[in-house]
Amino acid sequence: MSTHAKRERLLLADLLEASGPDAPTLCEGWTTRDLAAHLVVRERRPDAAGGILIKQLAPRLERVMDEMRAKPYEELIQLIRTGPPRFSPFSLKQIDEASNTVEFYVHTEDVRRAQPDWTPRELDAVFQDTLWSRLERMARMLGRGAPTGLVLRRPDGQTAVAHRGAPVVTVTGEPAELLMFAHGRQSAARVELDGDMDAVAKARGTKRLGN
Repeated sequence: MSTHAKRERLLLADLLEASGPDAPTLCEGWTTRDLAAHLVVRERRPDAAGGILIKQLAPRLERVMDEMRAKPYEELIQLIRTGPPRFSPFSLKQIDEASNTVEFYVHTEDVRRAQPDWTPRELDAVFQDTLWSRLERMARMLGRGAPTGLVLRRPDGQTAVAHRGAPVVTVTGEPAELLMFAHGRQSAARVELDGDMDAVAKARGTKRLGN
């Protein structure tokens, strides 16, 4: 039975392939080649992937990223599509689903929404609920750098507190859109913000969300 992570993996691989290596993304400074290299390093080079989170390992990460960028683009796409090697923790279905569902969804949208004519994907209710479940668990981590209090709210009224503080900004939207907002893609997220005008402007403009 296909998982959400597997479906998003294949959608992302197809989109990267169709876009070519030089297309823009929402990841600042990255083209689709850079994004593809990141995805391969994350799953296949644990010796370097730690640099994503640990500053002291960042130079090694960048060297390995350069090695991946130098590979034929088609090879990177195939490595993404076929998934991690057997020795990787990501090869376990439960870990793949827990770690990659959001990762692949957000990066798929990074490519789609970098285009001027993009339109929202229609996501089924089960997937939206899955994304909301992930967001509830990640909200505090994603919002820890927010310059204001931050509450994420579904249209049905369910909420998750991303950052405690005052004044409070409430961000309302479907789970998929709230994920994009909380991951620092505020300008590309179809959401509504309510609160003090200055606080709303700070929440929209901060680069600290998701970091």
